[in-house]
Amino acid sequence: MNLKRTATLAILAAMASASAANLDLVEGNSASSVKVTIFSDLQCDYCQTLRVMLDEKLLPKYGSQVAFVHRDLPLGRHNWAHTAAMVSRWVYEQDPRLAIIFQRELLDEQQHITAASLKSWVTEFAARNKLSDQGITAAMTDPRLSVLVDGDVQIATTRGITKVPTVVVGNKTFSETIVYDDVARAIDQALPH
Repeated sequence: MNLKRTATLAILAAMASASAANLDLVEGNSASSVKVTIFSDLQCDYCQTLRVMLDEKLLPKYGSQVAFVHRDLPLGRHNWAHTAAMVSRWVYEQDPRLAIIFQRELLDEQQHITAASLKSWVTEFAARNKLSDQGITAAMTDPRLSVLVDGDVQIATTRGITKVPTVVVGNKTFSETIVYDDVARAIDQALPH
C-alpha cells in the first residue's frame, strides 16, 4: 500500500514538474525577461501588506515591463494556508484572472477565516464567481494540487527561503517586511537600460 502511494505521488510530481511553467500565476508582463518571484502564504498578514503594495505601487509602475511570478510557501504553523493554496491553484485553472481575485480577497479576509470556516468561504467565493461548488470543494483535498503547492515549497527550500513574504529580484532577496523603495531599486537595476 505504501509503495503504491509513493509511486502515485512520484507520477503526480513528474506531471506537476512537466507542466509547472504553464501553471505559474503571473501578473504583469508574462513574456518579460525580468522576473520578480514572490513566495507567499495566504494566511500571512505580511503577505496581505505586500499584496496591497503590488496593487497600489508595483503593478502600476512595473506591470508592463516585469513578470511578477507567484509561488506558494504555506508555513506549517498556519493551519489552513496549504489548503487555500491548493484551492487557489484550482481557481487559476478555471480562470487565471479569478485566481488573483481569490488571493486578494482571501488575504483581505484572513483574520476572519479559520480552518473550520475556510470551506464555507471558498464555496461562497465559487458562487459569487460562477465556479463549480463541487470543483472548489474537491480542490481542498486534491492530491494533484497538493503536489503543485509542495513543488513551490521545495523550490523555496532549495533556495533557502523560509520566511513569507519573500520577494526575489535577480540576486536580491527581500523577506518579511518588504520595503517598496528597496524592491523598486532592484527592479530598476534589473530592467534593461
